[in-house]
Amino acid sequence: MGYGTKKQQGLLLTAVVLFWFAQYVYIPFQTTYLTAREVSEAYIGGILGAYGIAQLVMRIPVGVMADSIGRHRGFILAGTIAAGLASVIRINMPGGNGFFIANLFSGFASAMWISFMVLYTGFFPAAEQQKATSRIILFNNLGILLGFISSTYLYKIFGMSFLCLLSTFSAFAGTIISLPLCDSKEKQHPAGSPLKTLKVCLNKRLILFACLALIQQGIQMSTTMSFTIQILKDLGASSILIGLSSIIYMLSAVGFSGLASFSWFSKKGPAFLIPVVFTLLAVYCFLIPTIRPVPILLFLQILPGLATGILFSYLTSEAMKGIAPGVKSTAMGFYQAVYAIGMTLVPVFTGNFVHMFSMKSAYFILAGFAFMGSMIAVCYYHMTALTSE
Repeated sequence: MGYGTKKQQGLLLTAVVLFWFAQYVYIPFQTTYLTAREVSEAYIGGILGAYGIAQLVMRIPVGVMADSIGRHRGFILAGTIAAGLASVIRINMPGGNGFFIANLFSGFASAMWISFMVLYTGFFPAAEQQKATSRIILFNNLGILLGFISSTYLYKIFGMSFLCLLSTFSAFAGTIISLPLCDSKEKQHPAGSPLKTLKVCLNKRLILFACLALIQQGIQMSTTMSFTIQILKDLGASSILIGLSSIIYMLSAVGFSGLASFSWFSKKGPAFLIPVVFTLLAVYCFLIPTIRPVPILLFLQILPGLATGILFSYLTSEAMKGIAPGVKSTAMGFYQAVYAIGMTLVPVFTGNFVHMFSMKSAYFILAGFAFMGSMIAVCYYHMTALTSE
């Protein structure tokens, strides 16, 4: 078996940073911008939802096609091109309709993340899959972090069109860098009929960890990316402090993604780390609506960064463990489609709960979800240990 060269790995990781920068550089101010253009709140919700719905629709078909064709470079190029086209649309159609269409393109682009991950992890032997997964998620988070930093400092000066222009250039650069990518040898042969590859979606381990990722991603989108920002605004935090909260979150996500591949974390393993980090995420959801000093709230943003950097890395590698190479893209497509449900529906649930009851009660429910994830993981690894004895 031939694994990827350092040059191929470097090209792909660079493309990952550029791709996610293109996808996220405009995100922190998207809602603010659309509101200023007098787009209704209901339509803004539809615009935001278009991104998630496009991923839900596309991820499993993309995975099946990638396994059937046996190659990933074309899907990666399609993703970077679609990310660039999305921002071209935003520049030329700067209203609600343009952003709705653009977010469909962005959702299509994010569906291609399957091929980025499968190609990169395919460069490494089975024993190094956890490290490889942590590394590519680190570069994923690094691209988002750079996007957040850029938008925080540039939006007020240059406006949304400039951020979208940066997005377009970044996506174009990602496309150029992806051109020399090569599929590893074992990926050159079709995996079989689409119906056969779809059977992997019945894998119980894959389903379990996909559902745990649904909880983690749903909480992340509902809190750090949404209502935690509203809590900070209600407490009188400035736009700079709100931007800083996102930067602290992404910095910790990048840092912990790097730490996830260290030997100490490898020795502790997923049976210890997954329940512990889920519990810390529950603590975060409990504390955020109950603590008032803004500096402490900013400090607490480290906890969801821990979840994104370590928990999500381990959930992904655990979901893919034991999956045959010929159906890995379909399995990854299923996994990502399931957690995309959480990214789409959990924020809607949280918003309705906030409207009907209160922010505090909504966050307490999310804390319950996180604690439930911890208990499910504990029970799974306990039962696995018993059956292996």
